[in-house]
Amino acid sequence: MGLRDLHLKLKAFRLRRLLIGAGPSKKRQYGIAKKQSWMTPISHGYHVVEDQSCRGDLDVSDCDSVVVQREQLDEIELWFFGVFDAQVGDSVARFMQSHFFDRKLKPSQIRRKSKDTLKKAYLGARAKARDAGKADEKWRAGSASVMVINGEKLVIANMGEYRAVVCRDGVAHQISSGRQHTAKRHWSRKLFSGTKHSKGSELAVGAEKIDSDTEFVLIASTGIWEVMKNQEAVSLIRHIGDAQEAAECLAKEALTRMSRSNISCVVVRFD
Repeated sequence: MGLRDLHLKLKAFRLRRLLIGAGPSKKRQYGIAKKQSWMTPISHGYHVVEDQSCRGDLDVSDCDSVVVQREQLDEIELWFFGVFDAQVGDSVARFMQSHFFDRKLKPSQIRRKSKDTLKKAYLGARAKARDAGKADEKWRAGSASVMVINGEKLVIANMGEYRAVVCRDGVAHQISSGRQHTAKRHWSRKLFSGTKHSKGSELAVGAEKIDSDTEFVLIASTGIWEVMKNQEAVSLIRHIGDAQEAAECLAKEALTRMSRSNISCVVVRFD
């Protein structure tokens, strides 16, 4: 298992692919509008380690992809972060671009439609993979993504064994649990049609407010979660202020613990 070039999809006005080298990551500057004084500052970092299935003659597009996108729609700042396996990543990103980011929605529409659009993106990606013959009864796709709206609201989706975890005042909250029914957290869960309700066919989508106790969100693939519990991962990186350093630390720890799956993670801090 070793480092490898990976596809980081960054969007400014349109989707494009950039190859990120295996060496130290370089900060990429964005031409963005000035933030409002009340807006929660956001920083992020990512790290990807290949597993053995991505080595040799296989194309790197068969491996995980990390998506980091920022859009400014009038006074609304949108961030979209994701960790996707090769089966659904492009479909989710393209759906969100054409059905949400490119539609010039009003602020009220953005807040109202964000959760439903993200759910449709995942459902469509699953259906597309199934229709293409990639899915059978053992099909297990994995993806997790987070949309941050104006530093005020999180809209989160995850499918399969990929997961997004929110750290609130040092405590890990698993997004995929879907069983909290408070005023701030409203979760919906949908099982895809099929004879087997496996982890590979389950989608959880939810939204919650970013409060003063919301420290960061961790988005990660199976390679992290098969060797670490939610609280372990959160506690490991909580006191690392730099999001990039935190992501690298988490990935290296998964390697140390002999993880056998793709290791991909994104850390989004609310400073």
